Amino acid sequence: QAQLVETGGGLVQAGGSLRLSCAASERSFNAYTMGWFRQAPGKEREFVAAMNWNGGKPEYADSVKGRFTISRDSAKNTVYLQMNSLKPEDTGVYYCAAVRLRISRAPEVYTHWGQGTQVTVSS
Repeated sequence: QAQLVETGGGLVQAGGSLRLSCAASERSFNAYTMGWFRQAPGKEREFVAAMNWNGGKPEYADSVKGRFTISRDSAKNTVYLQMNSLKPEDTGVYYCAAVRLRISRAPEVYTHWGQGTQVTVSS
């Protein structure tokens, strides 16, 4: 079964940076829209960023626009989320997701999910 594996989470001070990686187990994911979502304790999973298979214009949640950048390396079957100027409210479990459709901000649309990686931003 195709898998997504996130790495790169950790503890960082406010204003710091982290880069998350999502490695896909199959090259077929190069034809998928890839998204990042996050979930804070007691809150619903929310959209962070997504980009489609052909590397077109990505979409970002307003809360991360200008601070986070999504990118993909098709040769490595890997999607990245560069997170700069981190804030305590960015704390949560970050999930990578994939769907063979155009970009969507709705988590229920995505068919493949990673296990998540914890990001904690201290004030």
